[in-house]
Order: sequence, then structure tokens, then C-alpha cells
Amino acid sequence: MQEIKCQVINSKRIHAFKSKEEFLGYITNQNRILIALNAEKLIKNDEELNAIINENIGYPDGVGAVLALKRKGIQSIKIAGAEFWLDIIENFSESKSFYLIGASEEVIQKTIKKLKKDYRNINIVGFRNGYLKPGDDRVLLNEFHKKKPDVIFIAMGSPKQEFLMRDFLKEYNALYMGLGGSFDVYSGVKKRAPKIFINLGLEWLYRLLKEPTRFSRQTSLVKFFFKILFDKKY
Repeated sequence: MQEIKCQVINSKRIHAFKSKEEFLGYITNQNRILIALNAEKLIKNDEELNAIINENIGYPDGVGAVLALKRKGIQSIKIAGAEFWLDIIENFSESKSFYLIGASEEVIQKTIKKLKKDYRNINIVGFRNGYLKPGDDRVLLNEFHKKKPDVIFIAMGSPKQEFLMRDFLKEYNALYMGLGGSFDVYSGVKKRAPKIFINLGLEWLYRLLKEPTRFSRQTSLVKFFFKILFDKKY
């Protein structure tokens, strides 16, 4: 396995990648959880979530995480999970199988239909919506053992998806990735920020303008930037 630099920021270990290709190479034979780390998640103090991050592969999904690594002397690119899951599919579509969980029934159906159109050779062994009832986790584990997916994408929001992936990983080995609202974007139900916002590292601002109710959540971004700029212990 190739050597990847890591740094601990606010008790969370971040892996630094110089390119998507380096990240893809690193996870080729991994049976762990890929966890997107942005300012909102980095500023949060949750010991249970921190343990999951530190036992798995946290990666810089926002400009705040990239700047925090740079402040520690480590160079890394931003890797947007909303794009990288599709890089995983494109890179491994002919060698690995996939299982998808998350979003509404309408969204997951549209997502599967579009994936089969965009990636002709993709091997999707199963999927379902993200509205799990008590006992559904056991049903899914039975499905995993029966259909043996190599990669499992779970789009249910954080930290719910991380806790679920942790529990699944204890009983079924696979590469897991949490995707938040990525199925909604990919299926066309929701729009992602325009490229100019993404390239300037202002995707959070676009989401705030579209959803003002996110304001209280985005204050964490401001707090985080003050931390990395002025708190030497951070």
C-alpha cells in the first residue's frame, strides 16, 4: 500500500492526496469507510464520530480542510465526494460490484437508471432507498453476504451514514462511502453549485443562498477559519 501523508486536525485524522488518481490507487484494495471532511465536520466535537474517522479514511472534501492541512505543512487537493464516487465507478466499473442505499424511492430509482445509462458495464447488485425501518439493517447485511458487493455507497446524511457504515463494516467487508445528498444531485432532483462557485471554494455560499435555513450550520465554517488562522493548537 502506498504511503499517504496524514495530519490530525481537531482530533480528526485527514489523509492528504495530491490527485484523484492517487486517492483511487490508495483505495483499490481497501475495506474501510471513506469519510468526507469539510469545515462543518472538522469543527464538530463528537468522540464517537471521531473514532470512526480515525479508524478509516477521512479526506479533504472542502477548502477549509485543504487550508488546515496546508497550515500544517501538507499539500493536498480538495476531493469533492459528490464527484469522487463517480470516479470510483468509472475506474472500477468493470472490476468491482456496487450496492447503493439512500435518498427517496424516486431519487434512488432515477440514480440507478442514470448510472446504467452513463456506465454501460456497471455491475449494480442491489439498491434501496434510505428510509430504513427497525430490522432493515439486518436485512441489508443478509443481502450483502448473498450478493457480495465490493463497494457500498450510502447517502443518508452525516453522522447517520457514518454510524451505519461502521456497524455494517463490523460484519461485512467492503469499501464504504458516505454521500450525503449526492444521489439527489446526480439524479437531477437538486442542482449543484455552478462551476465558478466550486472553483473558488464557495460551494457553501451557493448552498446558503439557495437554502437560507442553512445559516446556523454555516456559522461553523466561519468558526473553523478563525481556528485555523489564529489558534496555533488547532
